[in-house]
Amino acid sequence: MTTGAAVWRIVPFNSKVHDRSAFSCGAPELDNYIRRLASQDMRRDVARVFVAAEPDADTVVGYYTLSAANFRREAMPADQAKRLPYYPVPGALLGRLAVDSSQQGRGLGAYLLMDALERVHSVTQVVAMQALVVDARGDAAAAFYRKFGFVEFVDDQRRLFLPMATIRRLIAG
Repeated sequence: MTTGAAVWRIVPFNSKVHDRSAFSCGAPELDNYIRRLASQDMRRDVARVFVAAEPDADTVVGYYTLSAANFRREAMPADQAKRLPYYPVPGALLGRLAVDSSQQGRGLGAYLLMDALERVHSVTQVVAMQALVVDARGDAAAAFYRKFGFVEFVDDQRRLFLPMATIRRLIAG
């Protein structure tokens, strides 16, 4: 789901094509994930991994993962929870989002997030989801997600969600 003449292209990860050996985002566990675990997770249907590369190269400069999730309405702020059922609420999980240090500060994180939102939105035509959930790695990451409208769960300030209604508005422009 790349758009226009972008600086990056975002495609499904292919371990036979994409070079991730030099990927370094500053978080060793995120570096290790794309280098050693991403292809396993895809084979086992645990996560779908999407990578960003420059248009003329196959070197990974960023990535994110998506998988299915559910959450309890009781974990949501009261104004959000009141419209939801008492059984587990379906959603999607943005499990990881990482940008290589060579690309940080250039807007790639936002570009990856918007691509993820478009993919999640397209899936809702087939599978119902109420929100996209993310577990922010720290305060800076949580602040990044809040800029896009993510809301904290009441029981964990680093676990945030973006309601599908907000995703639709963001995609519509």
